[in-house]
Amino acid sequence: MIAFADALSALEAGDHHGVLRLTDAILAERPGDDAAHAVRARALLALGRLDDAEREAQAAVRLDPEEVGHRELLAEVLSRSGAHREAADEFRRLARRDPHQAGWPVAEAAERIEAAEPARGVEAARAAVRLEPDNPAAQLTLARALTRTGDARGALQAADAAYRLQPGDAGAREAFADASWLADRDAAAFGEFRALAAELTGDDRARVLSKASAVYRQHAGWAGRLLAGIGPAFEVAFSRGWLRVQP
Repeated sequence: MIAFADALSALEAGDHHGVLRLTDAILAERPGDDAAHAVRARALLALGRLDDAEREAQAAVRLDPEEVGHRELLAEVLSRSGAHREAADEFRRLARRDPHQAGWPVAEAAERIEAAEPARGVEAARAAVRLEPDNPAAQLTLARALTRTGDARGALQAADAAYRLQPGDAGAREAFADASWLADRDAAAFGEFRALAAELTGDDRARVLSKASAVYRQHAGWAGRLLAGIGPAFEVAFSRGWLRVQP
């Protein structure tokens, strides 16, 4: 037990290689220690060794299939590995075991969207919204899933609900812009993308700029389409408000 406490301390301190050394020793003494496998999986996940992390998480689940934390860990590893359908299945199992917990269907819905199963994502997100109508994450995930299925009206309603529950949230604003674009309210979507681009950074900003460029292409003439294809030039013109999309 002292060794396991040391492994937990090493994990909290970010000493992931130390976790591996300590759990090697624990498992040599107690091969069936599910908690050691789980801690080892978290260290491997932090190190980016996803295949090894999945193997350890699977071992933890196999040794104690009733431990919720092990299944949640396995779902996280599967998601990081890009196995979104399998991660969604794990979250679905958790939701069935605790049907009053909205977090599991929200997580399942997010994974279904990533797995290109938006209809199943809508189903899971609706289950979460029924449990907790005032849960902004549930409404936001529902909006994203409905947008993927082409339900503009439903997506707008869910995105609006998410925004009202969490005013100013960038995710809700982007979801509302996406739904507006789907509903042919391109000027509103373009304006919201511009506002978001001024606030976001990194990959989030790049994603919003890409969407804005796509909206602009739909309305621009040949010169505008040429501009939209030149990333830096479009970014400057867009951010300075030189480009417009007619309602």
